[in-house]
Amino acid sequence: MEKVALNNGVEMPIIGFGVFQIEDEAQCEQAVVDAIEAGYRLIDTASAYLNEAAVGRAIKRSGVPREELFITTKLIIQEQGYEEAKKAFEGSLKRLQLDYLDLYLIHQPLGDYYGSWRALEELYKEEKIKAIGVSNFYSDRLIDLIQHNEIVPAVNQVETHPFTQQIKSQEIMKEFKVQVESWGPLAEVKNNIFENELLLDLANKYKKSVAQIILRWLIQRKVVVIPKSVHKERIEENINVFDFELDESDMKQISTLDTEENLIVNHRDPELVKTFGEIKYDI
Repeated sequence: MEKVALNNGVEMPIIGFGVFQIEDEAQCEQAVVDAIEAGYRLIDTASAYLNEAAVGRAIKRSGVPREELFITTKLIIQEQGYEEAKKAFEGSLKRLQLDYLDLYLIHQPLGDYYGSWRALEELYKEEKIKAIGVSNFYSDRLIDLIQHNEIVPAVNQVETHPFTQQIKSQEIMKEFKVQVESWGPLAEVKNNIFENELLLDLANKYKKSVAQIILRWLIQRKVVVIPKSVHKERIEENINVFDFELDESDMKQISTLDTEENLIVNHRDPELVKTFGEIKYDI
């Protein structure tokens, strides 16, 4: 498995398995078991997904030694703040049946995320977390967090796919040694991505699926990817991207699809921010 080195030296698999929107616990548990059997070692969840317990059971079922796995979860807005983040972390550990996390992310740049970051810094120093980071932080908020805190986030997980490529954001992250990680690498099937003529042509050229072309393109950009599926054959297909390489000319062709705008979520939309703040989670 290809890995990337984070800014603290911790190694992170470049491809993992995401469980967003797999709300059925039995289905989520089986999907994670299938993913681990297929070779995935990075599993990405969040307290907001309400499936941490299912992920924890799957980890136990897999029989894979804990040290071989890289487990990520996230802190939601409703748990932001120094004391709240400490409690939320312990809750996530309990649901996942783990003694430590490999990566803990602040899920949204909303609420008292400064207080949360101080809590994460302490948990990191106590070696309860191997790396800490953020998710959905635009470049301005990321730089602000870095400049006014001790520890630089190891990862920023952001919407990244052919229509939202995060080229400028990735350059800024590279400047500050923050690893970019893609959520929604397949654009949540928006814009008929699997019917895109360019991507279909490349799939035919390399004799791979459109999903494999997209994931390979991201990996060659050194972007960590966490595709999701509940179908075993697709889970296996998505990790089968290390036996080919896209030509530089094909990489550039895919770059022409960029809209330079968020397609799925815009965290600067006032109505969306309001909605996020009003959500009630029964964790």
